[in-house]
Amino acid sequence: MINQVKEIFNNPIIQKIVISCLIILFLSIITRFMKKRLNTYIKQSDNRYKTRKFINLFSYILGIILIVIVFLEDIRGVTLTLGVASAGIAFALKEVIASVAGFITITTGDMYKAGDRVEVGGIKGDVIDLSILRTTIMEVGEWVNGDLYNGRIVRIANSFVFKGPVYNYAGNFPFLWDEIKIPIKFSSDHVYTKKILQEISNEIVGEFTKKAEEQWDVMVRKFLIEDATTKPMITMVINDNWVEYTIRYVVNYRKRRYTKDLLFSKILEQVNGSSRKIEFASATYELVDIPKMDLNIKKDKE
Repeated sequence: MINQVKEIFNNPIIQKIVISCLIILFLSIITRFMKKRLNTYIKQSDNRYKTRKFINLFSYILGIILIVIVFLEDIRGVTLTLGVASAGIAFALKEVIASVAGFITITTGDMYKAGDRVEVGGIKGDVIDLSILRTTIMEVGEWVNGDLYNGRIVRIANSFVFKGPVYNYAGNFPFLWDEIKIPIKFSSDHVYTKKILQEISNEIVGEFTKKAEEQWDVMVRKFLIEDATTKPMITMVINDNWVEYTIRYVVNYRKRRYTKDLLFSKILEQVNGSSRKIEFASATYELVDIPKMDLNIKKDKE
């Protein structure tokens, strides 16, 4: 029995497999130890996340290199061996290779990072994990109105970056232009209405205006883009039923729904307290003519 075991372990292939397993075990222990020590030396969660990803990537690469060295007796033959196998590997693992290339493009091209809100392949949500092969997204929208989580987690292959557009809500300019429309009766004081709406807009979204202006200045210097105002703007149009006011403003991409609620609440409060100087309009219908009706009722004779 002992001789059989010795004979098995004297086999060069078995020896290489054992050494490879020991390499994987050693790297796993070192990687786990380093990850546990991160909480002591790195306080910010974002930096801890990036460091963990770097440790994982480094351990994978190092493990592959060491195992290749173990199985190749002559290191000078690595190039020849890889060259012969590259065609088959590229065909069998084309999606994996594309995903790895996508990961490199995402990270080096500053397309997005963990924590950003993106829309890719028709899926919108916050990036909660970015691995070598897949991007994990906590989805927003769908059956839930507004930019709120719906609880569904979506995993998308990184290769999608080569197949379609990538929308990043939190990139160089983490603000959005949004607008709301207010219908007002023709009989209202329209000068007063515009003044009130402007004051409300400045009060509610004023905190975003200055920050957005600073970010936009950076955008103008970095990209070929025209300058634009980030201050709230009030415009109006007249249609058949009412005067329609549009409030256009910048807002943080995570606070669209909350900001709309504040604006509508404040506008409703001001309109109710305006002593009918401002009145909301609603759809009305005017009857211009009523067709004549000829009713001829005959009594039956007994």
